[in-house]
Amino acid sequence: MEKLRAEGFVCTLPASAVLFAEGQSPRGVHMLVQGHVKLTLTSSDGKTLILKVSEPGEILGMANCVTGHPYEMTAQTLQNCQVNFVKREDFVRLLREQGPACLEVAQHLSRACHTAYDQIRALGLAHSVTEKLARFLLDITFDSRPTPHGDSVELGLTHEEIAQTIGTSRETVTRLLAEFRKKRLASLKGSVLRIQDKPSLERLAGMAPAPSRAPAALPAKRGPASVASPSLPRGYPPPSRQ
Repeated sequence: MEKLRAEGFVCTLPASAVLFAEGQSPRGVHMLVQGHVKLTLTSSDGKTLILKVSEPGEILGMANCVTGHPYEMTAQTLQNCQVNFVKREDFVRLLREQGPACLEVAQHLSRACHTAYDQIRALGLAHSVTEKLARFLLDITFDSRPTPHGDSVELGLTHEEIAQTIGTSRETVTRLLAEFRKKRLASLKGSVLRIQDKPSLERLAGMAPAPSRAPAALPAKRGPASVASPSLPRGYPPPSRQ
């Protein structure tokens, strides 16, 4: 990582800046130092789906720099961000010269793949929009630090963008967030998301552990049980002792 940082240069970008766009050829990798970046897909009819919100420390565009394929998504900043950009030729040269760097990249891509599996499972197998939204809020605050008032994080997403993330309408997100706030489960004030009742939200998301069952009672101890020998017809010859 230190060698990768040394190859690039740091730049500060304002909110809504596009790091790379869907369909563009890969120019390099972006190491997110500060801020959050949303990754989106757009359908032919103009609908937008937010794949994820990247956190500081993540490297964006790595898979495309390895394969050389055009970007499948668009990366756009949600607020002022600090990014370390490394040109593709410098990135590929580093991989060729440094064996440990190749292993790091393979592990990073594997984690990204598993994250995609989890997202598909959450969206495709959720029973309701309420479950999707509850799981999304818990995922967003997974790495947040707890406070006396609950886990909180600066979200930076509008109701419309949250709807694009979980595949529903803005009106539905607004209604459900109002219900969560009324039940003191979670609240979104401005850009700050606060989880107030995590166990209840986990139950809504289907993430709460199943209640443990008491072990079955063992039968009372008795003396050695007598094994009944099968009844044989009269005159049946006894078994051989050989």
